[in-house]
Amino acid sequence: MTTKHDHRKLGRELGLFDTDPLIGAGLPYWLPDGAAVRHTLEEYIRDAERRSGYQHVYSPVLGKRELYEISGHWAHYSDDMFPPMDLGGEQVVLRPSLCPHHAVIYRSRSHSYRELPLRMAELGGMYRSEHSGVLGGLTRVRAIQLNDAHIFCTLDQVAEEAQAALEMIRRAYEALGITPTRYRLSLPGPGGKYAAAPEKWQRSTALLTDALDRSGLPYEAAEGEAAFYGPKIDVQVTDAAGRESTLSTVQVDFHQPEQFDLHYIGADGAKHRPVMVHRSIIGSVERAVAHLIEQHGGAFPAWLAPTQLVILPISDTELPNAAALAQRCTRLGLRAQIAGPDRGSLGARIREARLVPYQAVIGAKEAADDHAALRLRDGRRLDPQPVNDALTHISALIGAHSTDLWADPAS
Repeated sequence: MTTKHDHRKLGRELGLFDTDPLIGAGLPYWLPDGAAVRHTLEEYIRDAERRSGYQHVYSPVLGKRELYEISGHWAHYSDDMFPPMDLGGEQVVLRPSLCPHHAVIYRSRSHSYRELPLRMAELGGMYRSEHSGVLGGLTRVRAIQLNDAHIFCTLDQVAEEAQAALEMIRRAYEALGITPTRYRLSLPGPGGKYAAAPEKWQRSTALLTDALDRSGLPYEAAEGEAAFYGPKIDVQVTDAAGRESTLSTVQVDFHQPEQFDLHYIGADGAKHRPVMVHRSIIGSVERAVAHLIEQHGGAFPAWLAPTQLVILPISDTELPNAAALAQRCTRLGLRAQIAGPDRGSLGARIREARLVPYQAVIGAKEAADDHAALRLRDGRRLDPQPVNDALTHISALIGAHSTDLWADPAS
């Protein structure tokens, strides 16, 4: 493995995250730069979901053991769950997934067919009792922040909703600069670890296959990779060591709507059972950031970079101009830092900021004219230009989630 692209090493060197034995294995904490990346990624996903008609909720990270007995997690997934805790004569459990909570939230109100599809999303915590031997960096952790959503819809809406989820994944990967390795149709294997009746599995598999075909995506079927309650589309990525893992997923579930007795009132005035489509655009935030560190070697797309602009005054004389520029960046929502002469020569400071998308050099002439000479991370040097023009262009590119450092943001 090339160590410079090992997210465990590079993430610590860049001050993104770290671990401590006192907190525990598989429980990394986020440092300020890593928190900036995580926050930006989360806001991107929330905004993308909002624009696609999702409603956001919050639900507790704990649930009674009975909740997971009803959902099927206790029977099919308890080996990966933390032990229950006794509390006031009841047993509560750290949740291993968010779907049971969302099913209960759906059930708490009556619903008409006119409301469907009802798209419910949450960036929520979940917990899995991973064995210490498989823990590593951000890819295998015990406390997970999951970009999760559940779409409650009619049978006729399933394939279209799954296709729309695949399109959201495609757009997110484009903005993040991620190239999927392959699409996998994950099916059940032999054995009794799967819930639901065979005809429901056949129906849900056909619906996911329809969504893949509508999207024009090549895919490979893999037995034994399904969730216990239904098949899924897994979007696979490969890390720097050549190991493949699932980043995003779309699943069709007939099991939990039945277990929780979910229904909606149809046009005929009768009760009907909805279908539950599970989907995650970026999977867990931890695994997504780990992959992004390795994919980009720490040189994140400008909109995601912890520091988007570094300001380089040539001498102390230009420090007031640098401070004013930093304030203007802050007002525009840009993450900027000043690297002054006390940090070394201009060449040394430029090298130190090699992963920052934009470097604004301010000398005596630039200070006098309210200009900045921009250097781009890819090596391009731009002629000095008015600071307002430079910031306007950078802000537009970042707002468009562009992966190009100096393209037309409208393109």
